[in-house]
Amino acid sequence: MFRGVALMVDGKMCVCISGDNLLCRFNPALQEEVAGKTGYEEMLMKGKSLSGYCYVHPEGFKKEKDFEYWMNLCLDYNSQAKASKK
Repeated sequence: MFRGVALMVDGKMCVCISGDNLLCRFNPALQEEVAGKTGYEEMLMKGKSLSGYCYVHPEGFKKEKDFEYWMNLCLDYNSQAKASKK
């Protein structure tokens, strides 16, 4: 579904490395908060915004604390996220 290398946690896509960017899966309720972060780019699928997913450009995770923010955001949501059907 996504190009790149996906990091799976509990059988669910958590983070994907896509070129130089991260593709993050997070709680859709946090969409507005996340959209204000440096490096954020909304994820579009078939021309529509996909809530709970975003790309993060390198300037948004260059610093260790920023990288930790994105990883923790994705890991926190993973326990609530639904796995895709096999």
